[in-house]
Amino acid sequence: MLVHSRRARRAVHAVFLALFLPVFALPFLVVAAASLATRWSGILPAGVTLDHYRAATGGDAIDALTTSLLTALAASALALVTGTWAALAAKGSRARRVVGLLFMLPVAVPSVVVGLSLLVAFSRPPLLLNGTSTIVVLAHAVLVTSFAHQAVSAALDRLDPAYEQAAASLGAGPVRVLLRVRLPLLLPSLSAAAGLCFALSMGELSATIMLYPPDWVPLPVKVFAATDRGALFSGAALAVVLMVTTFLVLLAVSRIRTRAVHR
Repeated sequence: MLVHSRRARRAVHAVFLALFLPVFALPFLVVAAASLATRWSGILPAGVTLDHYRAATGGDAIDALTTSLLTALAASALALVTGTWAALAAKGSRARRVVGLLFMLPVAVPSVVVGLSLLVAFSRPPLLLNGTSTIVVLAHAVLVTSFAHQAVSAALDRLDPAYEQAAASLGAGPVRVLLRVRLPLLLPSLSAAAGLCFALSMGELSATIMLYPPDWVPLPVKVFAATDRGALFSGAALAVVLMVTTFLVLLAVSRIRTRAVHR
């Protein structure tokens, strides 16, 4: 730690807690408290019940959670493959900045614009995807691919070219160098990018609500629908389930990344 004095460390910790609790922790604590409440008419909730969680862990809610997981996994995989391929292809070329800007465009505009563009583009033959789960996965992939591309591009800049040069000098071809040297060295960054893409996809709502078909309803849509009709406590329970599931998956990805770093 950069601060060596005990008093200074305590001051830093106090400032961190003073900023962290109201800005980051308090909203999550409020949602968690609401998910257990029977009513809330004062500063604190009144009554405790698990009925909201019983509803949030069965029936349509579980189907929506499964839909979110499948969508996030598929979108993250597509984004990781596309972003990695583009970063590798553009490395060292003059078009690298242009490619980076193109990947950042979906982030620079509201996600509803991305949803609308896909809705217009794929509502007619020959690629009629409107009303299918594919268009939802595609929208999520478009929205998160830029993060995968940026993470891999930054990692490529930090790679020591001596490893690839040594492998090439020993007779390894370009494909072998890519599969046995470059990608293993990029594994920590790839796992971090996958976790970020997964988390962003799990929480995506704006584009999803424009595109989802009746048989493919992700959990954020269920949370929005519950709160929109006034069922705030049920929506809070669904939100907690969404947050916990995302956290567990990110924890597993973090362990994979830790192992990759120590290899």
